[in-house]
Amino acid sequence: MSITANRIKELRKQKKLTQSELAKKINASRMAIANYETDRNNPSYAMLSLIADALDTTVDYLQGKTDNSLKMPAMDDNRDEPPLTEGQKQVAYFIDPGATPEEIEQIKKLVEIAKLSKRRL
Repeated sequence: MSITANRIKELRKQKKLTQSELAKKINASRMAIANYETDRNNPSYAMLSLIADALDTTVDYLQGKTDNSLKMPAMDDNRDEPPLTEGQKQVAYFIDPGATPEEIEQIKKLVEIAKLSKRRL
């Protein structure tokens, strides 16, 4: 079994969450979590990010790139961006993890335009 599958299962159990409870936190199905934990399917980077947030860890830890499961504060204190809302996290699931920084900026601008339009209604 892969390190990612093992770590998702291990952290879920440490947090005393069922597969269904974890699935609900990230807007996925229990079967999706079961498939990730048994290595039948590999989560996308966006899904892995949602899982990491729900389990209060990092994607790097889930992928085995580090053995430190603790989230570290961002080193760039100049960023004043608020944390993602639940709706934004759901949108992140559908964004291609291979998007370039320019494409990501365009998406952010479109989201801001949509927010402004919604406020005017």
